Amino acid sequence: MAILRTTALTRRFGPLTAVDHLSLDLPAGGVIGLVGPNGSGKSTLIRMLLGLVRPSEGTAEVLGHPITHPARYAARVGALVESPAFAPHLTAHANLRSLARLRGLEDGRITEVLEIVGLLGRDREPVRTFSLGMKQRLGIAAALLPDPELLLLDEPTNGLDPAGIAEIRALLRTLAAQGRTVVVSSHLLTEIEAACDYVVVIALGTLLFTGPMAELLARTSHHIDVSPENPADQARLHAALAAAGWLVVDSGESLRLEGAADQAPAVNRAASPAGITLSLLIARQETLEDVFLRLTGSTDGDLERRRAAQAHGARSQRSPARAQHATTLEETR
Repeated sequence: MAILRTTALTRRFGPLTAVDHLSLDLPAGGVIGLVGPNGSGKSTLIRMLLGLVRPSEGTAEVLGHPITHPARYAARVGALVESPAFAPHLTAHANLRSLARLRGLEDGRITEVLEIVGLLGRDREPVRTFSLGMKQRLGIAAALLPDPELLLLDEPTNGLDPAGIAEIRALLRTLAAQGRTVVVSSHLLTEIEAACDYVVVIALGTLLFTGPMAELLARTSHHIDVSPENPADQARLHAALAAAGWLVVDSGESLRLEGAADQAPAVNRAASPAGITLSLLIARQETLEDVFLRLTGSTDGDLERRRAAQAHGARSQRSPARAQHATTLEETR
C-alpha cells in the first residue's frame, strides 16, 4: 500500500516553481528520506501534504485521502515542521498537556510519548532550560501525541551537534520499528544514509531518484588513485596503465582509473616493467554524497543560479503574453 502518492504535484510562488510536477508512490513502513539541497522544495512538499499550502497543479493522497481534505487524515498524521514552538516558561509536561487538551487526547498519552523520546524525568523542567536537541525531541513527542501512523519531520536534526544528531537518528529507527512510517527531510546525506530504508532525491522541485537506499548506494563507483614517485614519470605511467587496458584520467597530481580495491596489485605490477616506482596507490569508493552531487549537479551557489535562471525564464515567457494583451487592448480602443 502506498502511504503517500503524488501525481504531477506542483507549487509555484510567483515566477518560482518550488515543486515541479512531482510524482511519487511511497511505501508504508520504515524511514523514508526526503533529501535535496537547501531550497529544493522539501518543506513546500511537506506543507502541501499537511494541507498547509495549496498546490498550483496536480494531486496527492495521504493515507488514501486527497490533500484537498486534510481533516480526513489529520488525526493519523504527526508532523514537525521547522523548529518546534513551546511556551518557554512552562515545563515540557505542561506544554504537552496543553497540546493534548487541544486535540482532545488523554493525559496518559503524555507520559508514553515522553518515554519514547527519552525525556521522562526531565519533563518537569522549564523548556527554556532545554538544549536544542531536547527541544527537537520534545517536538517529536508533540507530533506523537495522537499515536500517528505517519510522521512527517522537516529537518529534525537541523542545528544539532553530533550527539544530538545521533540521538534523533536512533529515535527515528525506534519509531519505524514500532510500525510507523517516518518521512524525514534533510540535506545531511550521512544522516539519510544512516537512518533511512528508502530515499527520495529532489532538486529545484524536480524528482531525481526514488527507491530503496540500497539501490541508490549501488550507484557508487570504485576507482584507484595512483602517482609515481618521480613526477616526471607521470606521462609514462599513464601510457603503461592505458596499455594494460585501464581507462586513465589525469586528475592533476595523480592519475585515476576505474577499478575496485582488488585490482590495486595489478596496477602496481603494470607500473613495475616500465621501471616506475609508485608513491601513491589508493583504492577509493564513492560516498552517497558523491552520488548526490552527481545527481543534483551541485553546490548551493549552483542552485541559486539555476533558481535565478528559472525565475527569469518564467518572466520571459509571460512578457510576450502581456505584450499581446496590451496590443489587443489597443486594437479595441
